[in-house]
Amino acid sequence: MKPSRFIIYCLFTSLIISTPIFAEQTDPISPKEDGYRGIWFTLGQQSEAYGDKYAGGLGTYTAKHIPIAVYAPRANKTFFVYGGTIKDKQHLLIMAGYYDHEQGVVPRPTIVHDKQGVKDPHDNASLCLDDQGYIWVFVSGRGRARPGFKYRSNVPFSIDKFDLISTEELTYPQPWYVSGSGFLHLFTKYTKGRELYWETSADGESWSDDNKLAGFGGHYQSSRQRGNRIVTAFNYHPNGQVDKRTNLYFLQTEDFGKTWTTIEGKPVTTPLNAVDNPALVRDYAAEDLLVYMKDVNFDADGNPVILYITSRKHTPGPEGDPRYWTIAHWNGSHWQYNRITRSDHNYDMGSLYIEDDGSWRVIGPTEDGPQVYGTGGEMALWISEDQGQTWRMEKRITSNSRFNHSYARRPVSVHPDFYALWADGDAFNLSESRLYFTNRTGDEVFILPPTMSHPFEKPIPYPQHAEQQ
Repeated sequence: MKPSRFIIYCLFTSLIISTPIFAEQTDPISPKEDGYRGIWFTLGQQSEAYGDKYAGGLGTYTAKHIPIAVYAPRANKTFFVYGGTIKDKQHLLIMAGYYDHEQGVVPRPTIVHDKQGVKDPHDNASLCLDDQGYIWVFVSGRGRARPGFKYRSNVPFSIDKFDLISTEELTYPQPWYVSGSGFLHLFTKYTKGRELYWETSADGESWSDDNKLAGFGGHYQSSRQRGNRIVTAFNYHPNGQVDKRTNLYFLQTEDFGKTWTTIEGKPVTTPLNAVDNPALVRDYAAEDLLVYMKDVNFDADGNPVILYITSRKHTPGPEGDPRYWTIAHWNGSHWQYNRITRSDHNYDMGSLYIEDDGSWRVIGPTEDGPQVYGTGGEMALWISEDQGQTWRMEKRITSNSRFNHSYARRPVSVHPDFYALWADGDAFNLSESRLYFTNRTGDEVFILPPTMSHPFEKPIPYPQHAEQQ
């Protein structure tokens, strides 16, 4: 069973790495930080003319940590997690906060987990709420070098205290709570490359064995939930090479992982172990295009819509152009593909919104920022009123910024006043990083206070903050 495997894994790992495997956080009293500061990170893979493969303010990184924010109607709060840091240091802290929609304030953020010297936001976390309102934080590990952690809030709808539930091997956590059934958790293990797994739990404490979903070279996935239906869209890495990521695949389950099917409802045998398999949506390898996963949503009829960027090259700069923000929409009988706009970086990341009024929206860093051809840019709102066939830029959400903005994230059950969460940072050089959110129309942007003198404070209106710089 999983607990015994975990004990063996921890004993083995503790022998081969020099940094501590466990954070000594058995005390449920979680400390507070005095403000919202995002982690800055560089991958360290420099190109000759256009900087790092990706770098910048990555507090809401990666696109494979899903979800990082959830609106809870019973509490009238949007809870979120992000990669924070100690002031003036690169030291990753897994932080939790919330926006109180009634009071219009945020509390001092809580340190859920101290990564003890790690500065890599691949170790960021995801967040999930259960039926009782307990807040679950799934902290990512990194391969087999660093473990992952699962935490639960000590009290429903509260971030003041978190209890450590388990420590195990998991990367890129994507937990979904199915009412009446429990958790279905999609995640990655570095078994033969980055392979996809899932596990289930009725209560979050006792978990099934890890079940492999796909493993043919490696994969990055983006998943979403609609009722008891959970879908995942993913690419594959030829011969395990992430810089050659390509193709688009889709799977779904409506019975808590007992059966996985294609979009047509045809059951598949897991794990998928061949490039050409029934889950294949589009053979981008044949088109010599790379695929970077961004988001998944559902149209009014429950049909999936996948958001991703295609590119010609994995390195930054114009050689990878044209890079297209693309959607694949299942219309009930076949997949339709449409382009939204162009981008200048593979790791520009935004989110897809499909509204009750029929409008489709994308918020992301589609416009050139101060660090052109760097990660991110200026945030913009795009709208389609014909189910994604044509798009127009409705509004530039940010402009004249000091740093690029990146990784705009969509909360689950999104509230119109806290519609997207992201961070900024210099895409080429070490800098401070702030955290932002915007409303549905993109006409109000706020910065989460980087320094707080009181337990609760109002977010800072963005133009006012910008003028002070």
